[in-house]
Amino acid sequence: MHHAVRSRAAIRTAGLTPVPRPRTPGVASLMDADALRVLHRAARGLLDDLPGLTDRLVALLRELEPAYRAVLAKDPTATWQEAHRSLRHSVTSLLDPRGSRDAARRCSWRIGATRAEQGLPLDALLHAFRLGGSLVWQRLVEETSRTAPEDVRLLVHVAADVWNFVDEHCTLVADAYRQTEWQLSRRRENRARLLAAGLLDGTSRIADLPEAAQALDLPEQGRYVVVAVAGVNPARAAARAAVVPDGTRVHWHTGAEVDYGIVLLAAGDGDPPVPGDVVPGPRIGVGSPVEGLAAVGEARGHADTALRICPEDGGVVRLADHLPAALVVAGPDLGRTLATRVLGPLLRLEPADRDVLLDTLTTWLDCDGSAQRAGERLYCHRNTVLNRLRRCEQLTGRSLARPADLVEITLSLTAHHLLPT
Repeated sequence: MHHAVRSRAAIRTAGLTPVPRPRTPGVASLMDADALRVLHRAARGLLDDLPGLTDRLVALLRELEPAYRAVLAKDPTATWQEAHRSLRHSVTSLLDPRGSRDAARRCSWRIGATRAEQGLPLDALLHAFRLGGSLVWQRLVEETSRTAPEDVRLLVHVAADVWNFVDEHCTLVADAYRQTEWQLSRRRENRARLLAAGLLDGTSRIADLPEAAQALDLPEQGRYVVVAVAGVNPARAAARAAVVPDGTRVHWHTGAEVDYGIVLLAAGDGDPPVPGDVVPGPRIGVGSPVEGLAAVGEARGHADTALRICPEDGGVVRLADHLPAALVVAGPDLGRTLATRVLGPLLRLEPADRDVLLDTLTTWLDCDGSAQRAGERLYCHRNTVLNRLRRCEQLTGRSLARPADLVEITLSLTAHHLLPT
């Protein structure tokens, strides 16, 4: 409704006075042969002066619709031809509604689709169509006034049909515009997804990087980290919202089991921060920083390694804080070999006995080698802890007092906990 008001006001500004629409669309049913004769005679006059009519519409667009000024400045010929085609179909439809209907609809649909591809605002396009409708009506009145003033009164019987045609084609143009806009949006989303997948997989070509930067709204040169979030939805979606600080530029690439965030680090940031308040359940791996979009594939590998270190019941692991464990999971075959070689005799014990010794050894290491603190955690005396540790030494053939042996035992325990057998 507001577009029609705007168009009528615009026409008055340009020195035209459009006849208002009849209040009741049913007036169209009152048309008689005389009214049709008057309409057809005026329409043929408009066809004879179609270039002049087109010039007048283009001038109105330049004067009254800012969005069209830029279009006309860029390509005036194409805009003139578009207006000419649209007006020709509009006037021809007055002479032969049935025969011209399909061609007129195809013309309007193409205009809506083309303008959507070009990014012209929809309200500007609808304004242009209503300006055209007002102009055609005004020229019908002028033509009849010039050739047969006494017949002007008969035009009221066709006013409803003229404006119904304008409304129908405004709806058609809007449908074509929105459908094309939706298709373009889906195409952009799919292309962005492909480009992000290429970056994360490390398969992007150097030539694709500028397009990827534009599609993902990330600079080609910058410091990046990849965050991997695994778990079930909606917990995974909630974790995505919590894992990256507000204001941080990030592109999320969702997957069936893992979502990856390509995070742009601010200048001067050190290691990426570990998020605090994260919904329990998801597993989150935060990789190490890399330079440039070209290295995002490497950063994804870091995030995957950090994710493999995460406990199964959820948590957050920043790779930089768990490099020894990262070495183990990065070479899983070697890790399993080390665990079997060092812990083999211990692992072959009865499950209950084995689990007690493994828990004691793990807790003692977590307590920085303090038997007293380990005993408090395990609810047993420190001497019990020491006795269990001595048994571990006997079974493994390693001494917890020898640094090299302690490194082997520590890495073997990490491999046993993190790597599936």
